[in-house]
Amino acid sequence: MPGTVETILVVDDNEGLLEIVVTILKRAGFRVLSANSGPNALKVAEKKKGKIDLLLSDVDMVPMSGPDLGEALKEARPDLRVMLMSGGRGHLLVLNYGWAFIQKSFEPMKLVEMVTSVLHSSDRSQPGGHGFDTRKDRQKSSS
Repeated sequence: MPGTVETILVVDDNEGLLEIVVTILKRAGFRVLSANSGPNALKVAEKKKGKIDLLLSDVDMVPMSGPDLGEALKEARPDLRVMLMSGGRGHLLVLNYGWAFIQKSFEPMKLVEMVTSVLHSSDRSQPGGHGFDTRKDRQKSSS
């Protein structure tokens, strides 16, 4: 997708996964910022002068969870879209927020497809949950 101009802030406390996700999104043409924790992400966002279009964060992080980070960033940047990811049961928590969710582990193309869908959705309320739940895709592919 050459010419993509959106900026994505990726946050995960697993450095290896963080690097993989950043690489996938950069190859897809996005501008990517990254941080390995919620507090570090707040610092990155504070230093960023321009718009951050999307937060893509792990759900379960210490000392600040992905949902808590999303809420904190949306206070200063209300137009920020939020997409969360988890390898565990994080999707149950995310449903309460109505934010998009992708289950780890995911295929690179599925990640790019979902990020693009969230960024270009006309619905600013960001309905997430089951519509973005990739567990259905994995069940199909393992059949």
